[in-house]
Amino acid sequence: MRLMGLHRPARLCPMKQLESRKRSWAKSLVWRVVGVLLLGVIAYLVTSNWEQMTIITLIFHGLRVVLYYVHERIWDQIAWGRVVKLADLSLKRPLTPEDHRELEELLRRRGYLEA
Repeated sequence: MRLMGLHRPARLCPMKQLESRKRSWAKSLVWRVVGVLLLGVIAYLVTSNWEQMTIITLIFHGLRVVLYYVHERIWDQIAWGRVVKLADLSLKRPLTPEDHRELEELLRRRGYLEA
């Protein structure tokens, strides 16, 4: 039974959650702060108007925060490039022969093992 090199999205793998929604939001917001400052400076240099700079920056980055979050959540569903190694999991107790059979059957049904 080969258990290494399994590719599954975190949402579908109950054994290991790779990234929470809260973490995706935090990453999105921090990155936007950098972008807000940069666009604010550029918009002011182009318009020389604080009000126009504020409107441009708020609309642009408000949309970008939401779009980035959606982008992250979509990528969280894609298994490509992710590897889950069952050997790296810490178990509270050893698997029983029945647990082993159930796990093997689950992996077979999900396409990780040959039928």
